[in-house]
Amino acid sequence: MIIIMKRSATDDDIERVNKKIEKMGLKAHISKGSSKTVIGVIGDVDSKIKEYDPVATLSLDKAVESVQRVSKPYKLASRESRNDDTIIDVKGVKVGGDTFTLIAGPCSVENREQVLTTARGIKKCSAHMLRGGAFKPRTSPYSFQGLGEEGLKLLKEASEETGLPVVTEVMNPKDLDVVLKYADVLQIGARNIQNFSLLKLVGQTDKPVLLKRGMATTIQEFLMSAEYVMSEGNADVMLCERGIRTFETATRNTLDISAVPVLKKETHLPVLIDPSHAAGKRDYVPALSRAAIAAGADGLLIEVHYNPQIAVSDAAQQLTIEEFCQLVDELRKIGEVVGKIIQ
Repeated sequence: MIIIMKRSATDDDIERVNKKIEKMGLKAHISKGSSKTVIGVIGDVDSKIKEYDPVATLSLDKAVESVQRVSKPYKLASRESRNDDTIIDVKGVKVGGDTFTLIAGPCSVENREQVLTTARGIKKCSAHMLRGGAFKPRTSPYSFQGLGEEGLKLLKEASEETGLPVVTEVMNPKDLDVVLKYADVLQIGARNIQNFSLLKLVGQTDKPVLLKRGMATTIQEFLMSAEYVMSEGNADVMLCERGIRTFETATRNTLDISAVPVLKKETHLPVLIDPSHAAGKRDYVPALSRAAIAAGADGLLIEVHYNPQIAVSDAAQQLTIEEFCQLVDELRKIGEVVGKIIQ
C-alpha cells in the first residue's frame, strides 16, 4: 500500500508513521517528492487484517492525507506509488524528467588507448556517461571475456580525465565488491535480469542500477526485477529496453519501441533504449536512436568505438566517434520538438 503524507507533514511526522509501519512487521520506503512525501509499504498487509486493519490504523494519523492499496505486483516501481517521474542523479548527471541522457562507449574494454581515445571523443560530442564492459557475458565460452579489474581501472582513469561517470556491468555476485570500487552505475545485463540473488545484492548498495530487459522478458517480469532491487532499499533504478527475441533474423534482436510508452504509463522510473544490441548493425542504430527519443525515452545506451574495425567484440554494431557526433546533432533537433533536452 501507499501512504501519502500531507504537505504540512514534518520529518518527525514521517518518522512516527515509519515506526508504526515497522511495529506492524512491515517495511517502509520513503520517497520525498517536490510537494509531498509518499511512503511505500511492503509486506503481507492482508495477513495483518486478522489482528487490525493497517489501512484504517495508518489513516488515523494526523499527518497522513490518504492510504491507498496498490493493485500492481510491482509496488514500489508502479506509477501508482509515485506520480512524479523519478530523476536519478549520477555525479551531477540527471537521468529522467525532460533531459535526454547519452551513455556511450565501447562494448568491451580492450586497452588503454581504446578507452581513453573513445572517452575523449564522446565527451566532445556531449556524451554524459561512459559505458564499457570489463566482465563480458559471451554466448561462446571461447570468445573474449573481458579484462576484469584491469578493465575497470582503465574506465576509472578515463572517467577521471573526462569527468564522465562510469557505467559497467556486474555479472557475478562475487565480483560486486571490486566493481563497486570503480563504477558509478551498476549495469545488470539481459542474461541476469532474473538473477534474483544478484538483484538483491545491488539493491543493498548506494549505486544507481541500470537494468536491461531480457531477450524473452515480459514488461511485468521486467518491472518485477526492478522491484527486487527497490525492495532492498535502492530506489535509483533505470530501465533499458535492448530488443527482444522474435522470429526475425534481419536484426540481432527486435527493438520493442512500444515498451517506452507502456513503461512510461506503468512506472515512474527512467526508461532508456539500447539501439546497438537491438540492431546488431551500425547502419540501423541511428534510426532506432531517433525513434527512441521521439517515443519519449529518457536516454540511450549506445556502443561507440574509436575504430570499430579492430574491436574484439560486437564490431558490427559499434558507431565511430564521427557517426556518434552526427547522431547527437540529429537527436537535438528531435528533442526540441518532443521536449527532451540534450545538455
